[in-house]
Amino acid sequence: MYTYHSLKELFDLADKAECSPGIIACRAEAEETGKSCEEVWNRMRKTIPVFRNAIRQGLSDTGKSASGLVGGDASRLYHGKMRFLSPICQRAASYALATAESNAKMHRVVACPTAGACGILPAVIAAVSEEENSGEEDITRALFTAGAVGRIVAEKASIAGAVGGCQAECGTACGMAAAAAVDLIGGTTEEMGHAFALAVKNILGLVCDPVGGLVEVPCVKRNAFHAVHALTSVEMVMSGIRSVIPPDEVIEALNDVGRRLPVELRETSLAGLAMTPTGRRINKRLEECARKV
Repeated sequence: MYTYHSLKELFDLADKAECSPGIIACRAEAEETGKSCEEVWNRMRKTIPVFRNAIRQGLSDTGKSASGLVGGDASRLYHGKMRFLSPICQRAASYALATAESNAKMHRVVACPTAGACGILPAVIAAVSEEENSGEEDITRALFTAGAVGRIVAEKASIAGAVGGCQAECGTACGMAAAAAVDLIGGTTEEMGHAFALAVKNILGLVCDPVGGLVEVPCVKRNAFHAVHALTSVEMVMSGIRSVIPPDEVIEALNDVGRRLPVELRETSLAGLAMTPTGRRINKRLEECARKV
């Protein structure tokens, strides 16, 4: 049996079997669905061209979204001259923007774990796999690891902004990306856990305050920031830095903080950036446009 309900259980299973947590996740899904591991594996592998295409579309389509709020920033960052970011961080941030812009323009994306945070994991996986010359099998394995991590967060806390704020969406995606990236570069389960913990605990309390109720401002740009955040977590862990708070306890804290956030800061657009003077003007404009349709 490949049942797990915590990161410790997942990693213990992986260490016992001397394999990646992604392999355990694939076997667990096969057990639950009654499908073969090969079927489950191939289904995950089919997401790779989807997120790569979303990145390409986001970089090439420089037009604005229907609201006029986002669009073209991915291309600007990708082609911009960096002063401080390394090439891999530039690509990760650009890819995250591109995917999130694709989502805002109703292109096809992979919600991992949500549409609002759809750019973080694909961007990190794409940038790291390019750097490491990783093949599709390696990427698929890392995606399963990310999925297993996200599943545990969903069970023990939440991945929905309406329940736990943006820490639940971007925070979870960032943690998933950090763990997956460590897997992709051949790290240990201990390193995956600490990468997840460092990534998530430094996003605790992030509110969900979408302007006009759309997953565009500030959501799109948050994806870029947190893709780089995930890479920072990986660099720290691979340098020997560890999280004082264990990863499963970080998930408990994520749940606690999310439940304590006032409803106004949980995707209702009733506070934060949504209620700034500019946010109110944008909301009014969007409402007027909607009435004319």
